[in-house]
Amino acid sequence: MGKTKNISCIIVDDEIIAREIIATHLSKINNITIVASCNKAVEAFKVINNHKIDLIFLDINMPEISGISFAKSINSEIKIIFTTAYRDYAVEGFELQAVDYLLKPISFERLLKAVTTYFEVHSKSQAPAPSRSNITTFMFVRSDRRMVKIDFVDILYIESYSDYLKIHLDNEVVVTRETITAIEAKLPSNQFLRIHRSFIVSTAHISSFTNEHVVVKNTALTISRSYKKEVLGQLEQF
Repeated sequence: MGKTKNISCIIVDDEIIAREIIATHLSKINNITIVASCNKAVEAFKVINNHKIDLIFLDINMPEISGISFAKSINSEIKIIFTTAYRDYAVEGFELQAVDYLLKPISFERLLKAVTTYFEVHSKSQAPAPSRSNITTFMFVRSDRRMVKIDFVDILYIESYSDYLKIHLDNEVVVTRETITAIEAKLPSNQFLRIHRSFIVSTAHISSFTNEHVVVKNTALTISRSYKKEVLGQLEQF
């Protein structure tokens, strides 16, 4: 693999020992750079929104957002190698076209085989199109027992009601059981602004603002005192 293009990866697992084992294995393999090691999906969303990531070593059974839900929510150009202690998830993992599915404890030889598969299958297909970006432009959320694709450009604002959210789009409202903190981590920080513990707004759809309110599509949304300084500071830079 000496002439293979270098790939950027992240490790996502809520167990520190599991992350350390994978990192140790990867340190023995050429052409791989570990960009981040995350203990939950929320952290990983932030990384992939700010870095070009090629490959994710992803645990499935994690708190808040499972590995399966996370994998469904990211750009399909970012490839996944699932890592888990549970064999039962294998079928769903491969339905997501994962590169491989590794059962813990993971040996170096088994991980090397998975990485080799990635290089063989995906490196050549990516080479002819270096201009393509895998920066995420959408997310999937669970609504009415199905995963719904939401393009970031279509979001007006997001409203929190304790254990569920309303995602306001131009022509509809999508309701999902998600915390506002978890959904905020999925959004690109240069396009969205948290103005209240209950509101996130798309900066592209703000028509006006005062010291107390932001107006989006004729709807006035309150800027809370705790967010006011940061919100006004960012809005005044536009």
